[in-house]
Amino acid sequence: MKCEVLHLKDYYPFLGEDNCDPTVEMYLPFNLTEMGRQNDKRPCMIVCPGGGYAFSSQREAEPIALQFLPQGYNVFTITYSVNPHRFPTQLREVAALMELIYKNADAWNCDTEKIAIIGFSAGGHLAAHYSTMFDCKEVREVFPESKSVNASVLCYPVITADPSHAEKGSIHNLVGKTDISPEEREYFSCEKNVKDTTPPAFIWHTAEDGLVPVMNSMLYAEALSAHKVPFELHIYPYGAHGLSTGDAQTNGNMNEKIEHVGNWLTSLEKWLKLIGFTRS
Repeated sequence: MKCEVLHLKDYYPFLGEDNCDPTVEMYLPFNLTEMGRQNDKRPCMIVCPGGGYAFSSQREAEPIALQFLPQGYNVFTITYSVNPHRFPTQLREVAALMELIYKNADAWNCDTEKIAIIGFSAGGHLAAHYSTMFDCKEVREVFPESKSVNASVLCYPVITADPSHAEKGSIHNLVGKTDISPEEREYFSCEKNVKDTTPPAFIWHTAEDGLVPVMNSMLYAEALSAHKVPFELHIYPYGAHGLSTGDAQTNGNMNEKIEHVGNWLTSLEKWLKLIGFTRS
């Protein structure tokens, strides 16, 4: 396996402005030549950890990346810029990673028709925001041919800027102010930007989440349904915010309720096969 840390500003210097240094931990499994797979293209998973746009959660980075390597994925974990760096910095950093994947598709054995993005909490907002706004004017100013992902996985995601359901800290850190206009509120609410062409999504949340209300996931699912975009939604009855893999690796005090939430990984693996990302 090839493991490497990429500094996005080395490829796109403008991403290093204002002391930004977004990085990508890249995991590229070697193809098995003895099985005749030397020319195989692998699906790709972009991992966006959470942290309220204030920091990058370690529990939602490498432990998540390691879940997808056995399934045959190339994995790219992005440590995107956070507070005090504001929108559109984060969208542009994901767009830059997409450009690198496309440019190096042959060398990295990437299937550019099977690129998924997975995000947790505020990273879920970034994943959903990129899925719906990859071609917005702020991204197209620097990447005129910015690329869409082909699927999204949203884990207890921040979705809306509607004050009735928003996780206000994440939105504040992203935008840099609390008094956003109705127009800005709509622009940063992912459910308001879903289109018929938005990629399919796998979404999960816990009903007990006391930080990011479960309504965030429900709003996104409702918007996908209105546009006839395929999705799978799991709402687990118990569990606090930020359960990550739902096992002892990322949770200090395990119990049967958290173990039940951990089933999301099995459900996701089946869903990815269902939509044709991985081998049956």
